[in-house]
Amino acid sequence: MNAPAATADFVPFPGVSAGVYTRADFDAIRAIVYDTAGIVLAPGKATLVYSRLAPLVRDSASKTFAAYVERIGRDSEERRRAVCALTTNHTFFFRENHHFEHLAKHVRPTLLSRKSGQGVRIWSAGCSSGEETWSIAMTLLGEDRAEGRSIARQDLAILATDLADHALATARAGNYPLSSVEPVPQAMRENWLVERDGKASVTAELRAMVSFRMLNLLGDWPMKRAFDVIFCRNVMIYFDQPTKERLIARLCERLAPGGFLYIGHSERVTGPASASLSLVGATIYRRDA
Repeated sequence: MNAPAATADFVPFPGVSAGVYTRADFDAIRAIVYDTAGIVLAPGKATLVYSRLAPLVRDSASKTFAAYVERIGRDSEERRRAVCALTTNHTFFFRENHHFEHLAKHVRPTLLSRKSGQGVRIWSAGCSSGEETWSIAMTLLGEDRAEGRSIARQDLAILATDLADHALATARAGNYPLSSVEPVPQAMRENWLVERDGKASVTAELRAMVSFRMLNLLGDWPMKRAFDVIFCRNVMIYFDQPTKERLIARLCERLAPGGFLYIGHSERVTGPASASLSLVGATIYRRDA
């Protein structure tokens, strides 16, 4: 990859000595984040980089950002921590609800009518803190509790991946403030969430369906089986165009013929993969058979 161009309009964090954090430090961090995760940090993000990484700089006993840059250049685990600290993990239950309506109405019946031995595989790529993943799971189990319990016993698995371990920890825990589950349809909320002490926790039926794994979308993908459905939403907004097109092409390769790809409302399919993906709804694509 080509690293982002050096910034000419660097504005240091107020009150921070130029000896602690410089434009060269910011540019080096931008390049590392781009090469590691494909994330493009705009020139105006100097303050965000300082505020997010300053605790890690202190924890590492580095006296300056320059020293910390040297450390993350040679320490892959510290580099991953730095990149995770700079990721954005904003999401909520049933975000872009038309996707879940499409999943329920047009995809779920076909997937659940498969013969024995034809399992269902779904990937929530860039799952963040888990709200998207649990929304998918609740949509599949549906509003009828008895039917949902029967469905949960089928060969149905959801893989949820993210680069940020702190987001994955929240996702795995499956515990959320009651205020955050307000978008969940009432019947699903009653069926698949347990509410007590100001918290909502996902039920055992949901937990049994989902596996959470750490994964860098720019790295190797160890999954062998094709997916019937892939959600990769509001991830590509942080990438440049070449990175977006490479990611879409890889996602398309992992999508079963006739499978569905859901992307974010401001994202579009472009590049070579667009020849194999047909637009079937608002930011919903189907891989051609």
